[in-house]
Amino acid sequence: MTYKTIEYRRDGAVGVIMLNRPDKLNAIDAEMMDELAAALDEAEADSDVRAILLHGAGRAFSSGFQIGTLDRSSDAAVRRALEADFDFIMRFWDNPKPTVAAVHGYCLGGAFELALACDMTVASREALFGEPELKFGSGIVALLLPWVTGPKQAKQILFAALDRIPAEKAERLGLVNEVVEPGEHLAAGMALARRLATVDATALRLTKQAVNRTYEEMGLRRALRQALETEIEIETTETPESSEFQAILKRDGLKAALAWREARFGAAKDGEG
Repeated sequence: MTYKTIEYRRDGAVGVIMLNRPDKLNAIDAEMMDELAAALDEAEADSDVRAILLHGAGRAFSSGFQIGTLDRSSDAAVRRALEADFDFIMRFWDNPKPTVAAVHGYCLGGAFELALACDMTVASREALFGEPELKFGSGIVALLLPWVTGPKQAKQILFAALDRIPAEKAERLGLVNEVVEPGEHLAAGMALARRLATVDATALRLTKQAVNRTYEEMGLRRALRQALETEIEIETTETPESSEFQAILKRDGLKAALAWREARFGAAKDGEG
C-alpha cells in the first residue's frame, strides 16, 4: 500500500511505522488515522512481524490531533469523530503484538495518549510531553493518564493543561520507560522492539492480554468509555473560552488562536520542570 501521511516498513521482525507530516509536526488528521489503521492491519497480518515500533519524522513525535478539524456540524458528528479518535488510540493498547513508541520533540494531546497506549515508550532527553486540551475548552479522548501515573500527578497535568513536561519528569512519573540522549531515541526504540521480537510470540501475546485484563478487571475500559462521554459533552457544550478560541481560529487562523491561548495561560507553567 502507498501511504501519504505515514511510512511503513519491516525491519527484520519489527514493523516500523513513521508519522510523516513533519511540516505539521506530525499532527494527526483523519487521513493519518486511516493510514495508521491500514499499517497496523498489515503488521498484525504479517507473521514475520513480532513487534511494532512507532516514531515521528522531523522535529517531533507528534503535536496531537490537528486542531480545527473536528466536524462540529452536529452533536452526532462530534460523537462519531471522537469515538473514531478513541478507537484509533486504543488500537495500540489492544494490539496483539507489543508496541513501542520512540518519542522526540513534542508529544502532546492525542499523541501523548497514543504513546501511553503503546506498551512501552522510549524518549529523547529533549522530548516534551503534555495534555494542553483544557486550555482551549476541549477534553481528553482516551483518559489513560490516571491509570499510568498517580491521581495527583494526573490531575496536575490535566487541570493545569501542562504541555512542557520534560522527558526526565515523565520517566519519574512512570509515563516513559527510558530516557536517552538526543538523536538516540529511534535506535533505542528499535533495540527494545528487537528484544521483544525475540521473546516467544504466543507467550508474550498472552501475557500482554493478562496484564491488560488486570486493568480491565479494575474497570479501565468502563472508565475510559465514561471519560469519552465526558469529552463528547465538553465538545458539544459552548463556553466563553471555547467560543472565543473557535472564533479566532476561524477568523485569523490556527497561529493566532494558539497565540491567544498561550497569552491567557502563558504563566501557568509551574510544575512542568
